[in-house]
Amino acid sequence: MTLADLLAHVTDKEHFQSVNDYLTFCARYLDYVQTGLQARIVSQNERQYEFFQYRQEGSFNITRPLNTSLMYDAVAFASATQQFTQALQQLKDRERPAETLRQSLIRTIYTAQQSIGATLDALPAGKSNQARKLNGDLFERLIRLLIVSLGIDCVSGVVQVPVKDAQGVKLFDASYQHDLLISQNAELKVIGSVKTSSKDRLDKVFMDKFLYSRLTDTALPHIAIFLNDVQRKKTKRENEYGVSATFLPGHFKAYTIKLNSLDGVYYCDIRPNIRQDALLSQHIKTIDHFFYSDLWNLLEQPGQAVAEIAIASETDSNE
Repeated sequence: MTLADLLAHVTDKEHFQSVNDYLTFCARYLDYVQTGLQARIVSQNERQYEFFQYRQEGSFNITRPLNTSLMYDAVAFASATQQFTQALQQLKDRERPAETLRQSLIRTIYTAQQSIGATLDALPAGKSNQARKLNGDLFERLIRLLIVSLGIDCVSGVVQVPVKDAQGVKLFDASYQHDLLISQNAELKVIGSVKTSSKDRLDKVFMDKFLYSRLTDTALPHIAIFLNDVQRKKTKRENEYGVSATFLPGHFKAYTIKLNSLDGVYYCDIRPNIRQDALLSQHIKTIDHFFYSDLWNLLEQPGQAVAEIAIASETDSNE
């Protein structure tokens, strides 16, 4: 496929209706970059990151930073998807996949999503907002599709939360939009936020849990899933680039300690300072932990009866 073909495909969300649709597109993109790039640019400050530069058909645009320790090439991806599919099938059968399959889970999700984001980086500068929105929407959909593939009910939608007075009389409904509404046995079990980055979004995730808990008098689990927290930055020298972090550790710690902790925060590309910090590493994990254990533990906890709330799903709202 040409870059124009890839762009035509990725800018139509209807092409991504299953997990396999994501894997197929990713394989095509990885085949393209083997020979279709102008250059690969290595980050000056964190050498495991690199940037793809397109040729004239991509306006010589430079992509977002790609972590080479996570991003598969075409050959490795073909092998990894078999392990990825095996892990998903075992999880669906309520079996715990081998520890050796964890990396294929993390890296396949990362590679599939970054292939979409990197393709969208080839759009003209005037379409950057469209690219950002598309990339975020498709990542949210990928995570939902992965959860659904395990035989678990999961939608994106609006929850109508009844607000009651001290006597229990309903006053009105408060509407809340959520990326993940995970249910089981007619109970809402987990509410989740899925974003490509925590930049400008971290505060809302904590506030969503705080407000929902207050309004419903429940302790319904709230989780957040992020792809990464790095962005491209220009260095002082021409045609050289580095990366900078967008995660705000001080904000995360303040909300965790003084407001409420989240019930799970997960990354594909986790920052080194998160791993090294005692408090952050306690609350933030790589995404394999969600699929291997945490999701199942959350499903075993008491939930909120779906009958108590009105959920307008993504399908209902015609996203």
